[in-house]
Amino acid sequence: MMHTLILVAHVVVAVALIALVLLQQGKGADAGAAFGSGSSATMFGARGSASFLSRTTSVLAAVFFLTSLTLAYFATQTSTPESVVDRLRVEEANLPQPSVGGGPADVPRLPPK
Repeated sequence: MMHTLILVAHVVVAVALIALVLLQQGKGADAGAAFGSGSSATMFGARGSASFLSRTTSVLAAVFFLTSLTLAYFATQTSTPESVVDRLRVEEANLPQPSVGGGPADVPRLPPK
């Protein structure tokens, strides 16, 4: 249950992080504002959007990092063997072993020479 909740939060944070990065202006956009491109009439003002969006991006990046580490921790907490060799050893241990004195009665035998 906890694994699923963290996974959903991880995906939501990833999508929000992508959206915030795409909303931000590049460093070269400030030069256009100096020559009257109209960037000062934005929702957060000429300088306010950079600090608000960059702070929010930083917080979301930190949350994304923490959810990534938590999901990696949950992935390593397994109780079953994950190695192919370990699986083969478990399967071989569960197979019936042939008896020492001979095999089953329906196995044909070669006559002695």
